Amino acid sequence: MTSTAPPAGALPEVLSRVHLVGIGGAGMSGIARILLARGAAVSGSDAKESRTVLALRAQGARIGIGHAAEHLDAWPEGPTAVVVSTAIKPDNPELVAAGERGVTVLRRAEALAALMAGHRVACVAGTHGKTSTTSMLTVALQRCRLDPSFAIGGDLNESGANAHHGLGGVFVAEADESDGSFLVFSPTVAVVTNVEADHLDHHGSVEAYTDVFDEFVRRIEPGGVLVACADDAGAASLADRAEAAGVRVRRYGRHASGPGAARVLEYRSDGTDELTGGSGGAAGGVVVVELVPGDGERAEQLEVTVAVPGEHMAFNALAALLAGLELGAPRDCLLSGLAAFGGVRRRFEFKGVADGVRVYDDYAHHPTEVAAQLRAARPVAAAGRIIVVFQPHLYSRTKAFATEFGEALGLADDVVVLDVYGAREEPEPGVTGQLVADAVPVSTGVRFEPSFARVPGRVAELARPGDLVITMGAGDVTMLGPELLAELDRRSGEDPR
Repeated sequence: MTSTAPPAGALPEVLSRVHLVGIGGAGMSGIARILLARGAAVSGSDAKESRTVLALRAQGARIGIGHAAEHLDAWPEGPTAVVVSTAIKPDNPELVAAGERGVTVLRRAEALAALMAGHRVACVAGTHGKTSTTSMLTVALQRCRLDPSFAIGGDLNESGANAHHGLGGVFVAEADESDGSFLVFSPTVAVVTNVEADHLDHHGSVEAYTDVFDEFVRRIEPGGVLVACADDAGAASLADRAEAAGVRVRRYGRHASGPGAARVLEYRSDGTDELTGGSGGAAGGVVVVELVPGDGERAEQLEVTVAVPGEHMAFNALAALLAGLELGAPRDCLLSGLAAFGGVRRRFEFKGVADGVRVYDDYAHHPTEVAAQLRAARPVAAAGRIIVVFQPHLYSRTKAFATEFGEALGLADDVVVLDVYGAREEPEPGVTGQLVADAVPVSTGVRFEPSFARVPGRVAELARPGDLVITMGAGDVTMLGPELLAELDRRSGEDPR
């Protein structure tokens, strides 16, 4: 039977001239990079100048700052499609102009799905860990010289990019469940790291949030596979339902079983870090697994080395390993690629050391993510204390999980809680960072600091040589790392240059 799918890399006519509203965002900029590499005429707009905007301009994109209908006229012929994310409001002047002109409007995920045509597709979904797992799979496939196309919600430390147009016929993508947009994908390999209540502002209930993952699994192509974590209750239940419906499943984790499973026997943390001689500023680890064959042969034991810290990262590496095997990559080069993986920007990213204090930055913005990262940071901190600067993200999430955030932050020694980063939401009376601070156990030092400008001084007063500081959250808390390092240098009398 002859396939009617377009060849990998072919550019659909609707994407020949594309205007992206909010082109500087993590997801939109990735699509722009792939479009430019495939020869599309790309224009766009963003609220402000940024390194991403400058880089896209250098690659040929025509980008305006601010939002105005005339930005659609960057190319004389006008766009064949306007791409928007869910963050773009219906009254955006560029979106309104596209409607008036009869220009096709695509959601970000729809444009990405169009770019996947003709490829073998691996989509990584889950409440937590999807960016790291997608990145691990991408780097491992690159080490195997498969040159995958990829679109990730963060920049790889190796390449500094979040997207790439590859020639290998494989497309790896992070699949975002927050608004259900991942339901436009039809993967050959679907990875689900975990399923835990989140984004209830969109889905409305835990049941609805869970149901969208079932719908995602039903999108797997015939003959495809679901790779799922057996140690997460939500993902394990999803895998059982998928298997009952006839979907082939490969599980990973301590409780993994069945054909093709990767059963964890042991995890060992490497306690080195930047101050004691480790590379990259963080401790890695080794996970010992038993690969269960699907053909009745004997199980095989192997070690998977991961250069980034935390058992949760080791489990993400197992998901990437199984997905890579399903895509036909040799096992040994996948293992080599996973061992070489250097991390993703804002995932326990080492920012520097000043006056003996190490500073990291992390994207964790859900209680489970916060707890996992703090557990991973403990062996890195060694004898030093862990000080967390935490910025709650979204009023709805803060209200729903304030108690859980407090409990998770209790794993640190000292906590500075900022006010809520509202992002797309309007403020809600009574919902502030104080709710989280009040929920931190009394055994942990905690203070609520609503003034962004005062945080570097506060933390510099708290920190001592040997301590480890993590700025944590999905908002602009990431800006504080360099300011904190400069303040520590100033107080120690060193020249920060």
